[in-house]
Amino acid sequence: MRLAYQAYNKSGKAVRDTIEVGSRDEAYQQLRAEGLFVTGLSEAGKSPVRSTGRAMPTAIAAASKTVARRRMGASRRIRNLTVFTRQMHVLFSTGTPLVDALGALERQSRDEQWKARLRDIQQRVEEGSSLSDAMEYHVDCFDTVYRALIRAGESGGKLPAMLERLATLVQRQQKVRNTIVGGLAYPILLLVVSGGVLGLLMMFVLPRFSGLFESLDVPLPPSTQLMMATSDVLRVWWWVILLGLIAGGFGLRSWLRTAQGKVAFDTVVLRVPVINNMVRGFVTARIARLMGTLVMSHVPLLDAMDLTRRAAGNVHYVRLMERAEDAVTSGEPISTAFNDVHLINPSVYEAMRSGESTGQLGPLLLNMAEFLDDENEVTLRSVTSLLEPVILVVLGVLVGVVALSMFLPLFDLTASAGG
Repeated sequence: MRLAYQAYNKSGKAVRDTIEVGSRDEAYQQLRAEGLFVTGLSEAGKSPVRSTGRAMPTAIAAASKTVARRRMGASRRIRNLTVFTRQMHVLFSTGTPLVDALGALERQSRDEQWKARLRDIQQRVEEGSSLSDAMEYHVDCFDTVYRALIRAGESGGKLPAMLERLATLVQRQQKVRNTIVGGLAYPILLLVVSGGVLGLLMMFVLPRFSGLFESLDVPLPPSTQLMMATSDVLRVWWWVILLGLIAGGFGLRSWLRTAQGKVAFDTVVLRVPVINNMVRGFVTARIARLMGTLVMSHVPLLDAMDLTRRAAGNVHYVRLMERAEDAVTSGEPISTAFNDVHLINPSVYEAMRSGESTGQLGPLLLNMAEFLDDENEVTLRSVTSLLEPVILVVLGVLVGVVALSMFLPLFDLTASAGG
């Protein structure tokens, strides 16, 4: 039988041709042996039917559902995705067939959940699904922007170049995340230690003084009485307080996931001094980087804006992107919607306006994103370096107040005995 096929070669170039074989399975095997990645196969003279990988063996489909039920944490996801994208670019650029590259990355991974996802993607690709279609079964690991760029690389026959851009994008995202986590780690640790020290003082040290004061039968100052009462409440009702904090945390988390809670939170972080500048800088940098990468990858502008809007995160920036889409649809420059000093850094607006006039929107946005990331890193380090001494001073003052409250009755007793 004569079959028409659509495929990609090792360099990512689209190939259309026919092949004379005995069966479809034989065609898949022969084309894979030639290093081709098949995306469509049909009888000659008919339109090739694009394989989506949905008509898969039952065992593979069941395995996929099992894998999809186990979600992966954000830290593990970005770490695995960074390594995967970088190594896929290296392997695919050196001529390694797509299925073999996926198999090699699956075998070397030590994360069982990630291995299961790569194994499922490899099986779907072997069945004739495109890489972007196979990734759609694992949206918790491969987001909309990632899949859109892979699809653009496949349709344009430039998958290696697209993987290189994706590797740069994901690595930069990981760097930003590491900067935020690293900058906040020490202040959070100080807060935990401060809370632990105060808790130990109130629950274990103060009760010893309580017995001493009762044996001496001395009048207690108001501050000491307050400390002793607080200590008694913590020792007796600590489990109620702990359950209340846990319930409050879960309740707050559930409320923040609602539309009303998300709007309130996103509004607050943009109004709190110091924090608002950092949030504005990080979100603006993310939007600039995503739009720059998508535009340079020849994704249609409206599609690029739609994908950026989905990844914006903050609802106010989502609305900003919606206004930008409306402006482009009505024939206005995209930069008109970004002329908002409350959300967008004025330098980004000027870069977009200049990029539109010169036809260099993508490169200018990427350069601006690099500048904003460096600036955000310096700002975050400055803020955290100021937080650390503030936390230490507050901890010292609180410990001093507790200690002074405990020793005041002893000072009074000594003074009265001396008098």
